[in-house]
Amino acid sequence: MKIFIDTAKVEEIREAQSWGILDGVTTNPSHIAATGRPFRDVVSEICEIVDGPISVEVGSTTAPEMIEEAERIAQMHKNIVVKIPVTREGIKAIKALAPRGVKVNATLNFSAVQALLAAKAGAAYISPFVGRLDDAGQSGMELVHEIKTIYDNYGFDTEIIVAAIRNTRHVLEAALIGAHICTMRLEIMRQLFEHPMTDRGLDIFLKDWAKVPK
Repeated sequence: MKIFIDTAKVEEIREAQSWGILDGVTTNPSHIAATGRPFRDVVSEICEIVDGPISVEVGSTTAPEMIEEAERIAQMHKNIVVKIPVTREGIKAIKALAPRGVKVNATLNFSAVQALLAAKAGAAYISPFVGRLDDAGQSGMELVHEIKTIYDNYGFDTEIIVAAIRNTRHVLEAALIGAHICTMRLEIMRQLFEHPMTDRGLDIFLKDWAKVPK
């Protein structure tokens, strides 16, 4: 399973990249706005740091506008993936963009049938927002399982990006289901390394090592 970081803060991306486990980046308008920097400056710097898919979202709402904006964004770098919501207009845009070679991450996905439509339209990625479904009293990971089953049934090439995760358990469940990608905040990525027994074991080893004659 590939690991993406969900942020537009370049300092966080650099830290995650230094660990050697980072495969890509997902951003959204809220992430970009939080940096307080110009859109193109942020995206260009991210593309210099990570050699992998970089998801950047459109701000348009109609298919013609999405198509125009997506093509403009995609021209910024070969690794750019354009995020488009799974609305009627979004699906129309995805259908038009796929044959033109523009990779699309179908975002704001909350149902398996939305994911089916996105795959049929030619989306390169689908992003089910599991944490938001959990917050609403539904099972986000059950949605991931449904999408994986549908895609396996019909041989779709669309990759599943498990998004809006809340904890490391979501990461584990995504891997067990067989999702292709999990995208997460830096603090969750840090937690993947941690276990109290690892810390205790290391402390014992270091104390014993200190007793070895030098």
